[in-house]
Amino acid sequence: MKQVMLATIVALVIAVPARAELKLAENVTGKGLGLTGNMTSTTYIKGLKMRLDSAHGDKVDSMIFDVENQKLYVFDSKKKEADVWDMADFSKQIGAADAGAAGTSSFKPNGQTKQINGKTATGYDMIIVMPTTMGDAKNGMQMTVTLTGTTWIIKGAPGTADFQKFYVAAADKGFIFTDPRAAKSQPGQAKARTQMYRQMAATGGVPYETLMNIKMSGDGPMAGMMARMGNVEMTSNVENAEVAQLSDDLFAPPAGYKVDAKK
Repeated sequence: MKQVMLATIVALVIAVPARAELKLAENVTGKGLGLTGNMTSTTYIKGLKMRLDSAHGDKVDSMIFDVENQKLYVFDSKKKEADVWDMADFSKQIGAADAGAAGTSSFKPNGQTKQINGKTATGYDMIIVMPTTMGDAKNGMQMTVTLTGTTWIIKGAPGTADFQKFYVAAADKGFIFTDPRAAKSQPGQAKARTQMYRQMAATGGVPYETLMNIKMSGDGPMAGMMARMGNVEMTSNVENAEVAQLSDDLFAPPAGYKVDAKK
């Protein structure tokens, strides 16, 4: 459960500036829910494919979003196997599922600007409210996860058109930007996250800095304990971006890996 939640949070807070054949490095600082110190991520964009590598100590978790072929891969550097989801089928499952109390998202300009890498960035405030069931879907503890924060968008930055193209295409195809194991049990949350990325892509720029606070709330003593444990603060900053010729091999599990199809 903790690993799934961690993957979800990292994938959400890293809002990726996208450009065809782009290699992007970010630094992520987090605290709470076992997150301490710095993490690094490297994102590779090529057309309608994106790979995100998140490094935690000596382990690298990888997710490949292949919108072109409707596949999503999840694997880590310590295993010789990868999970793969057929996203055409998965999006139908999400669409047909009873989402319960669906999550909501808001993404609005806050009127502030700041300088990032010598360019003017415009501030946007974001809020995502996601009802969550901890444990068993029928009898589990009901809680609410609330994500609030600010992201700084550089409008017209290199890669803006590709950023919009990738995320809009992914949203249109029913893609999600989190671990499918979490999305399958909480479809309303997955839809709220996808909607936020669509709103972000519509700004006419790309995000270069994001501060996000994640809080959990609920009724009862156990929910209160989970709320105290679950509060997380994360900041991501673009450290380096470079245009590079990227191999197609980056956007598939490494050769020799056992691929396990998930449903």
